[in-house]
Amino acid sequence: MIQRLRTWRRPGPSGSLYQGDALEFLRSLPTASADLIFLDPPFNLGKTYSAQHPDLDSRSQEDYAAWLSDVTLETVRVLIPGGALYIYHLPKWALVIGANLQPRLSLRHWIAIAMKNGWARGKRLYPAHYALLYFTKGEPAHFHRPKLTPKRCRHCGALTKDYGGYTKIIKQKGINLSDVWDDLSPVRHRANKHRAANELPQRITDRIMEISGSDGGMFVDPFAGSGASLLSAVQHGMRFRACDLLEANCELIANRIGTYKSTARRTGK
Repeated sequence: MIQRLRTWRRPGPSGSLYQGDALEFLRSLPTASADLIFLDPPFNLGKTYSAQHPDLDSRSQEDYAAWLSDVTLETVRVLIPGGALYIYHLPKWALVIGANLQPRLSLRHWIAIAMKNGWARGKRLYPAHYALLYFTKGEPAHFHRPKLTPKRCRHCGALTKDYGGYTKIIKQKGINLSDVWDDLSPVRHRANKHRAANELPQRITDRIMEISGSDGGMFVDPFAGSGASLLSAVQHGMRFRACDLLEANCELIANRIGTYKSTARRTGK
C-alpha cells in the first residue's frame, strides 16, 4: 500500500513524498509523466535495513532479477519522450539491466564511478567502481555537458596534469566531464552522514541534474533513501515525486526538505 506522507508546494520545494513499495509507487504514476528518473535500488547483498523488512535485501538471484526487471520496465512507461533514466548499481547487475532495457531505451553512457570501499574476494580483481547507467527515451530533451575545474597542486598551485597544447583552454574553460568519475568518495564520516545505512554522495545526483535536469520538470525517485537526490532536484528547480519503503527514511527526507525550505526562505532563494 502506498501512503502519501507530505506535499510541498512552491515557493520553495515542490513535490510529494510517499511511503511504500517502489514498484507499487511506480505503477501508480501516470504514463509519460517524468522528465528524469533515478534508481538506486537495494543491491541484494544480504544487508538488514529494517527489523520490519529483514529479507528486503536477501532475495534469490532469480527473484531479484525478475523484480529488478519489473521496476526498470515500469520506468520506461513513466518516462516522457526525451526523458532520462539513471540507474546506480553493481556492474554485474548493470549488464542485466542494460540487456533488458536496450531494446526500449537508448543507452547514452555506462558511467564508471570510482568508490574504493570493497575488498577483493576469490579469483577477482579489486572492485573499485560502481556503474551508473544513463538511458534516454529517444533523443534527450535536455542535455548539458558539465565542466570540471582542473586540479592544482595544493603547495605550488600548478596543474597536476600536463594538458599539452590545451593547457590555456583548460585553464579558461575547464575540463569536459567524462564517463569516468574518479573524484568522488563514499559518505563514511558520521559528521556527513544522515543515517547508519550507506548513503550516496550528493555530488552524484547534483551531476545528474546538471546533465539532464530541467527547470520545472518532474523528477522521480522510488528509492529515495536519505533524500540526497531530492535536495539535488530542488536546488535545480525540479518538482519531484519520491518514495521509500522505510518510515525512518521518509522522516529523514521530510526533515531535510523542511530544513532546505527554511534555509531557502531566509536566503531569498
